[in-house]
Amino acid sequence: MKKLCGLVVFLLLLAPALLAQEHYTEGPVWRIQLIRVKPTHMDDYLTSLRKSTKPLIDEQKKQGTIVDYKIFLKSNKNSPEDWDICVAIEYKNYAALDGLAAKGEAARDKILGGKAPAQELSEKRAEIREIISSELLQEVFLK
Repeated sequence: MKKLCGLVVFLLLLAPALLAQEHYTEGPVWRIQLIRVKPTHMDDYLTSLRKSTKPLIDEQKKQGTIVDYKIFLKSNKNSPEDWDICVAIEYKNYAALDGLAAKGEAARDKILGGKAPAQELSEKRAEIREIISSELLQEVFLK
């Protein structure tokens, strides 16, 4: 009888998790940054992304820290406060975020030359852009 009660309790506790997966399968995790570039600075910002961010992200991809990345340009603005560029970085899953800071620092030091040059780059970018939103999203695949 105790085994049967234990099994019933276990199934009741497991049921919500099973039902939550009824409609979809979990996919990769994405870090999304929506960025507004100040007027007349789009070329400067894209140049900075190409020269600094792309090599850094390519290195992280080579090391297996990230799966992929994408850069999106928004073709129309709904308001002056809207974003211009979206930077999306794909991770295999939430577990891939464990130890991410240390892995990122190693890649940063290799590509950008250390913390001080990276900080200088960040300060220069802050003059020409504003991060509107930074989100962590889970991709799902409908069943």
